[in-house]
Amino acid sequence: FQSGFNMGVMCIGAPACGMNAAVMSYVRNCVYKGDTVLGIHDGIDGLVEGNIHEIKWSEVTGWVSQGGSFLGTKRTLPQDQMDQVAARFREFKLHSLLVIGGFEAYHSVLQMYEARGKYPEFCIPMAVIPATISNNVPGSNFSLGTDTALNEITEICDRIRQSAQGSKRRVFVVETMGGYCGYLASLAGLAGGADASYIFEENFGIQELQLDVYHMAAKMAEGVQRGLVLRNEKCNENYTTDFIYRLYCEEGKGIFTCRQNILGHMQQGGSPSVFDRNMGTKMAAKVIGWMSEQLAKFRREDGSVFCDDANTAVLLGLQKRAYMFQPLSQLKLQTDFKHRIPVNQWWLKLRPLMRILAKHEAAYEEEAIIVKEAQEYDN
Repeated sequence: FQSGFNMGVMCIGAPACGMNAAVMSYVRNCVYKGDTVLGIHDGIDGLVEGNIHEIKWSEVTGWVSQGGSFLGTKRTLPQDQMDQVAARFREFKLHSLLVIGGFEAYHSVLQMYEARGKYPEFCIPMAVIPATISNNVPGSNFSLGTDTALNEITEICDRIRQSAQGSKRRVFVVETMGGYCGYLASLAGLAGGADASYIFEENFGIQELQLDVYHMAAKMAEGVQRGLVLRNEKCNENYTTDFIYRLYCEEGKGIFTCRQNILGHMQQGGSPSVFDRNMGTKMAAKVIGWMSEQLAKFRREDGSVFCDDANTAVLLGLQKRAYMFQPLSQLKLQTDFKHRIPVNQWWLKLRPLMRILAKHEAAYEEEAIIVKEAQEYDN
């Protein structure tokens, strides 16, 4: 067994809780095997500037429980500066690369994979660990950071609700992050007991809004004191949070009052939840196992590594209940690049649940089959 490879690690995209746990796990597993870990700071920008240094065992002490990203992270994609990126790969003799981050991380590695024909430097094992609060990376049901963000949003919604204890009958319109992906708004709606949540994937018009307003008014008339409406930040360019807030204000005159809250960056969370820490540590350890196999397989006589197989640029995703390494070339077919979301999203099936829990009239249809004996019995 040969060791002593140069393993690159970097973060790309918005910071998410659990990134540091993954970096720490990766660094310590590599050092234990006798490899050198090169930490690339500030994403692609830092790579181009040569802001790269070796990370030792002791440097990552205590990183697991810290939020954000200590390596630094930027949203830049490598597309426009492939020459410089390839030059840095060559200069630092990278044998493998792990990228931790959201949709940008996935897109960056995909671009590098597609540039392999022109730049042999990218013919090394490359892996992506999805880490974003938006949960919009194809090939994985969960991303690092989503759990923490959901906890934060639920807690903030509870706090917002608590503020209305003194005042009677109030509706809160709350805007969550997530780009075009409605995951946060949907699941926070389920967790926080929202009456409605508006997302990009599910088209809604003025009729739906009207029904929700009527529903809210009817609910308030029955003696319920508080309402909560969630809206994903990019669910509709015209029905903005302000618009929905004004609509509820106008239609609820004399019945309820309305307040709006845009949660902003506090929903990214302070320190990662136990789930995210655990998942980050575990995923990085799985990537090491995969990388070791690939490096052993594609190592040349002179110690360099060369592989142009599609299976050597992968994303480690959680599919149902198994962690799977999936080639980016396959995932590309399941991606809507314009809106930066996967084509099929599993959590859309949970959406009707929220309407049922909010006791909407139109939420459920009967699916029972009329049995002959039952009919005879009725007669």
